[in-house]
Amino acid sequence: MLVEVAYATPDTQVILSVDVDETATVNEAIIMSGIIEQFPEIDLDKNKVGIFGKLTKLDQTLREKDRVEIYRPLIADPKASRKKRAAKKDKVSKEKVMQEKQQQVES
Repeated sequence: MLVEVAYATPDTQVILSVDVDETATVNEAIIMSGIIEQFPEIDLDKNKVGIFGKLTKLDQTLREKDRVEIYRPLIADPKASRKKRAAKKDKVSKEKVMQEKQQQVES
């Protein structure tokens, strides 16, 4: 049966088709695809994996046309990044209000 193995870096996206047997696991498909040789930074002990965007384990059995995805570690904590953006937006909004009030006073 055919499945795909996908991995992306900031510069490159690779999706490889792999013909595996009916009892193949996520781990087996990754190894058979040869993607680890193309991207030696992949460490299956550290990188999370999924099937069509849903986290799964390496021993999960695959189905026809599944897309196995290997995820890179996050560089920044998403919650912290969101909080920082919200604080920045709030600061910009307050500054804008202060400028408008100053303009009204000057008028």
